[in-house]
Amino acid sequence: METFEAIKNRRSIRKFLNKRVSADLLEELIEAARLAPSAMNLQPLEYIIVNREDLLLKLFDCTEWKNYSFASGPERGEEPKAYIVILSNTLIKSRNIEMDAGLAIENILLLAQSEGLASCCLGSVSWGQINRLLGIPNSHYGLLLIALGYPKQSASFVDSDDRKIRSVDEKIIVSKNPLEKIIHKNYF
Repeated sequence: METFEAIKNRRSIRKFLNKRVSADLLEELIEAARLAPSAMNLQPLEYIIVNREDLLLKLFDCTEWKNYSFASGPERGEEPKAYIVILSNTLIKSRNIEMDAGLAIENILLLAQSEGLASCCLGSVSWGQINRLLGIPNSHYGLLLIALGYPKQSASFVDSDDRKIRSVDEKIIVSKNPLEKIIHKNYF
């Protein structure tokens, strides 16, 4: 899949097939994150791959999937088949950790899309429970959790400034501002 196609087609998917994600592919996603730009090349991010069955269910219980009225979260059997936990190493002082994380996360999401994986970024999680479950030391803190798996539902976008997200027959339709409403050339 070409890069722009991956960008156009990637949407947050919340329901996954019961199909394992290979360890090699998960490591390749981390490699993509590692190669992202980092402010001053400080590289303060670290990652935990979670793909063990017993941990997947426990980690699933640390998440809040139903934050939007349009989309229900996964039911039992539709859970993610892997997670990547994005961590900040606080021993590396970076004023730009959010920028670094955004760049690394986007690399993960786009490579996942191009490899046929679905993803969903989760910020509404219980970090205290996750820290205990995964043994994350006090020197690190969680920034984001990426849920991964093969998609059970599909998604697309439409040009519209209504900012709505709809779910129709297991298809998620996301409204995106039309380009002509957000682009300015040379001057505002």
